[in-house]
Amino acid sequence: MKILLAEDEKRMNRALSELFRQEGYDVDSVFNGGDAAYAIESGIYDIIVLDVMMPEKNGYEVAKSARAAGVKTPILMLTAKSELDDKVEGLDSGADDYLTKPFMPRELLARLRALTRRNLPIEDGNLRYEDISLDVKNAVLKCDNGESVRLGEKELRLLEYLIANKGRVLTREQIALKIWGYESEAEYNNVEVYASFARKKLAFVRSKCEIKAIRGIGYELRCGNV
Repeated sequence: MKILLAEDEKRMNRALSELFRQEGYDVDSVFNGGDAAYAIESGIYDIIVLDVMMPEKNGYEVAKSARAAGVKTPILMLTAKSELDDKVEGLDSGADDYLTKPFMPRELLARLRALTRRNLPIEDGNLRYEDISLDVKNAVLKCDNGESVRLGEKELRLLEYLIANKGRVLTREQIALKIWGYESEAEYNNVEVYASFARKKLAFVRSKCEIKAIRGIGYELRCGNV
């Protein structure tokens, strides 16, 4: 699960990033609204955590521009403002949820889980597709036949991305950006290598699902005749 965290206060940004990583999330951090708006355009994030008061663009403006561009990614807005009108403005700008500072970490995590459940095929805390389930927090791939195997970080992120986009072909460019991010020097052959590793893990648990290479484009997760 990949989170974009847009929070300009550096200490808060570091603390939230560490909290999310401890829960098994992959986190990219930005510190102003301009960078947040640019990052959102990539479409690689599963959840956006957006502070309201930021330089360049505030959270309301970022959320409005994202929705106007057709971005459907869930947005959780964080703010020190607690007035009803501020909450209404946040929700009307396109946020899915609104949390007032200060807040308890477990409430923030619970709200993230709730947003995730709305948009991804999650069952009993695991990401599911056909006969497999992905325990993201513990990096374990399970099959309905009882077999399971531990995953490396990149294998986990690849399978998570494929399951979240079941029935859709993901390009190598999209996968590289999703897993390695903007700052990485990763090349497309890295995608091929980890697709091969993930295939072996699916075979190990004897799943009916497989990662299909679509020549010249990318990869798709299929199960049986699906």
